[in-house]
Amino acid sequence: MSLLIPLYVHPAEDPAAWHRLITAAARTYAVVLNPASGPGTGPDPAFAAMAGALRAAGARLLGYVDTDYGARDPGEVAGDMRRHRQWYAADGCFLDRVTAAPEGLPACRRLVRSVRRLGAATVVLNPGVHPAPGYARLADLTVTFEGHWSTYVSAFSRPAWTARRPSARLCHLVYGVPEALVPLAVRTARERGAAVSGPVTGEPPNPWLGLTPALTGTDR
Repeated sequence: MSLLIPLYVHPAEDPAAWHRLITAAARTYAVVLNPASGPGTGPDPAFAAMAGALRAAGARLLGYVDTDYGARDPGEVAGDMRRHRQWYAADGCFLDRVTAAPEGLPACRRLVRSVRRLGAATVVLNPGVHPAPGYARLADLTVTFEGHWSTYVSAFSRPAWTARRPSARLCHLVYGVPEALVPLAVRTARERGAAVSGPVTGEPPNPWLGLTPALTGTDR
């Protein structure tokens, strides 16, 4: 099992979830660190402590960086990556809200080159949909679906180019999954060509407040 874990809750608010994540770190593809919709304005000691414990447990750490579908200044994006590296020793970055259209590809390519120069060994792109195929060639992992379970089971379609990409390079993030169906969500992602997944039971506005039951078997 290879799970991408966005756990967007402060360690002080749910320390038990973070400690369960540490014990199950070996089962993850990566953990996304998101102290304040990005690294925040200063280092957070609680996140720094959890980052150190996760690293010691063998987890790969990705700093959350919002690109605002290409509208955000590239210098701000690079600054977020720099702070994630300095404050939390992030191994790479999770570039969220990435453009998906062909015309946005050159700018995204420059952005990926920029964060790699800053030390991002792993780059995850999250357009949340199937982008133009060139995007997937830029990243170590591309999230080609982010959405509700009801949409995932009823309205998912897979473009032909995904069959030519290694499944280990594609990820599906599905929320609102009934707890009993979480194992099915993992299997479905694999069958649809995504070896990495992150099914959670949470609902909007923040589905990522709790751990996926696929990771621990004990979370709600």
